[in-house]
Amino acid sequence: MIQRKVPDVVIRRLPMYLRALDRLDPKEVPIVSSDDIAKMVGTSSGQVRKDLSYFGVFGKHGVGYQVYSLKEELRRILKLDREIKVGLIGAGNLGAALVRYHQKSKDHKPLEIVAIFDIDENKVGQKIADVEIFHINDLSQKINELNIRMMILAFPAEGVQAVVDCCVANGVKAFLNFVPASLKVPEGVKIQTSDVTLELQSLVYYT
Repeated sequence: MIQRKVPDVVIRRLPMYLRALDRLDPKEVPIVSSDDIAKMVGTSSGQVRKDLSYFGVFGKHGVGYQVYSLKEELRRILKLDREIKVGLIGAGNLGAALVRYHQKSKDHKPLEIVAIFDIDENKVGQKIADVEIFHINDLSQKINELNIRMMILAFPAEGVQAVVDCCVANGVKAFLNFVPASLKVPEGVKIQTSDVTLELQSLVYYT
């Protein structure tokens, strides 16, 4: 059986479905319909069914989905059924804010930020929300020592490609990028860029 390639946009909607299901108590609401999920996330019931169909059949026509079972399946699909070690490069204002927000979020598990990296020696050894700051020169060592497989990039654009190359060479498979730069990664490595300036500029159209 040939497995269909799942579009990135579908993968990005799955956490939205999971968050919606997490709001429901399976004891009080054991069954949920695609229409219910769609209303909670702001899409259509057809879109929900189509997205889930990429991964198999989880519900019964005319009945709906078992909340507990669907949550477990989504966690498995997204690989959130295991602990994921995350690193962050850039201990500036943005990086610090991201770490503090993540540590306070109820949704962060099983994603755990285990290390922060920076070029400023004065910050090395300090902690942000109980996460230690290491020098960028220790990047390779700490990625392997702490089994980091995802990296957040939140530092100035200079030298960012070399940093990404180092991370990839040491086994990092995914990046959340806040650096305004065009980056190249090999096949099998995913990089997702968030550019706040571009997002704000596009929103100006609607004002």
